[in-house]
Amino acid sequence: MKTFIASALMLLAPAFALAQTPAQPAAKPAAKATAKAPVKAKAAKTAKAEPTSSRTQLKTATNQVAAGIMAAEAALTPAELAIAERVHVGRIACELGAYVSVKADEASPGHFDVEGKGFKYRMAPVETTTGAIRLEDQKGGAVWLQIANKSMLMDQKRGQRLADECMSPEQSLVAESLKKNPQPGVLDPLPVAKK
Repeated sequence: MKTFIASALMLLAPAFALAQTPAQPAAKPAAKATAKAPVKAKAAKTAKAEPTSSRTQLKTATNQVAAGIMAAEAALTPAELAIAERVHVGRIACELGAYVSVKADEASPGHFDVEGKGFKYRMAPVETTTGAIRLEDQKGGAVWLQIANKSMLMDQKRGQRLADECMSPEQSLVAESLKKNPQPGVLDPLPVAKK
């Protein structure tokens, strides 16, 4: 009877190692019962060692894939890095006494920490067709839009503006200049050249 059990365990050991299912803990009592015989102990160790090795390899591979995905997300194109150079940083005053703090992340070029009262986002530049500077936090669903004379922070998930009429010192100068010399509107008639 003992030889029958030993033979069965030696035949089943590779199957246990390959299966790696949650049912493997049930195989432990059989391994403990056969630990007295050297052949049986070797089969039990083989069945026990391989899943651990496979699990370790699987965990290592998973961590490497996750690290690769994070690195790919963190990597910015040259165009996005060029956009990041034009982002106004510092404490930026907004309407109604609010403010937004935009800080460049030195460890990850092109990324910014945007925070204020009740919010904090990690943002990266996104190319636009209009030339406006756009930073996005895709996980948080926030967008920072910066044009020549003002900026705003929007929560896309809720469809709300978190901060509006935000102006850095450079944007304040442009806003004052536009008040003194307004640009023609898109629907305004074109000036007629005198003959």
